[in-house]
Amino acid sequence: MKNPIFDIENWREIGTTLAQNKTRTFMTAFGIFWGTAILAMLIGGSKGLKSFMSRNFEGFATNVAIVFPGRTTVSYGGFNKGMEVQLNLQDVINIRRAIPEIENSSAVNNLWGEALYGQNQTTAQLTGVESGYDKIFVPKIYEGRFINEADNAHSRKVCVVGKKAADELFGSESGIGKDISLNGIYYKVVGIAGQTSEIRMGAELDESVIIPYNSMRANYNLGNDVGMFMMTLRSGYLPGDYEKTVRRLIARNHPVDPADKGAVFFIDVSEKFKMVDNLFLGITLLALVVGAGTLMSGIIGVGNIMWIIVRERTHEIGIRRALGAKPRDIITQILSESMVLTTVAGLAGIVLAILLLGGAEMAFSDDRGTIAFQLSFSQAVTILATFLVLGTAAGLIPAIKAMRIKPIEALNDK
Repeated sequence: MKNPIFDIENWREIGTTLAQNKTRTFMTAFGIFWGTAILAMLIGGSKGLKSFMSRNFEGFATNVAIVFPGRTTVSYGGFNKGMEVQLNLQDVINIRRAIPEIENSSAVNNLWGEALYGQNQTTAQLTGVESGYDKIFVPKIYEGRFINEADNAHSRKVCVVGKKAADELFGSESGIGKDISLNGIYYKVVGIAGQTSEIRMGAELDESVIIPYNSMRANYNLGNDVGMFMMTLRSGYLPGDYEKTVRRLIARNHPVDPADKGAVFFIDVSEKFKMVDNLFLGITLLALVVGAGTLMSGIIGVGNIMWIIVRERTHEIGIRRALGAKPRDIITQILSESMVLTTVAGLAGIVLAILLLGGAEMAFSDDRGTIAFQLSFSQAVTILATFLVLGTAAGLIPAIKAMRIKPIEALNDK
């Protein structure tokens, strides 16, 4: 017996059978085609949406806790509610001593001011940071370097200028090594940096000027005040597990109730990332459910057309059986037809999905990079293989029915 894959007559018969009722074959193939395309586009689209949203968080550590002061909401220690709380360096020292799991941290102060270079000036946010800041809020360095530990330890008058502010101050020239005035005090530019995420700490980094935290305290008479404190923990530790500890440490240094969440705000950024991950998991599951429903409708269509084909060819099958065709020959023929229909329509659906996802990828590309909307090769193969297996399974029951037809009954069928 010839292998049906290499039997040209077998392929001609498959083509003839499927072409006998073009409308029915087309509608069934379209169901498979559309089901494959929808499933592929949903998977690729959810992947692209996740990539698009995740890009907004690039450059920002996922296990960050941000602590900043507010106003008391309850009376405590003889003080009325509504009292403004101000963090200080002692709070930072206490937190660092009590939580050895801290990996990177930085006290941060912000104030607005005028940046001047020659005749050029711009309004910028002045941000005082410690050396761990760039490990938490990762900048894009265009030129030079970022603030380091020595800058802060020695209160150096150096600064890192945001890209937009640098363009306004220096134009097309390099700003490295130049001296600029920040609220009347001169600093030497050691770096030009830009923001990589959509998260803001006041103004965008591109519109800010970064200086050492100790330099800001000394030069602008901020004393020991701390605007906010940021910290990341080592792998395996969650910021939220240390919220009560942080609140208790601050309450020791200020007349506030440790349970007063209005007095001190503690933001666990890892929880926000977890919420986003859960959202995308839900979107992915929804895509799979909708795609699976569309897939099943196409597979049911394959099963229906195979039933009809077997019913229409009952007389022909009887003649074959009478001439000596084996049951496996009948099964192979019926299954071959369902496999061909599923494969051709499924491939066409995947090709359409890839073209549309490629168009979406181009549409969402910008100077920050490309959004990955495309399917991976393994995903495309898995989708096609799933349709092929289910399509073949849908044709299996009609094929078994055809095999069981007795020649004498088939010959008498009208």
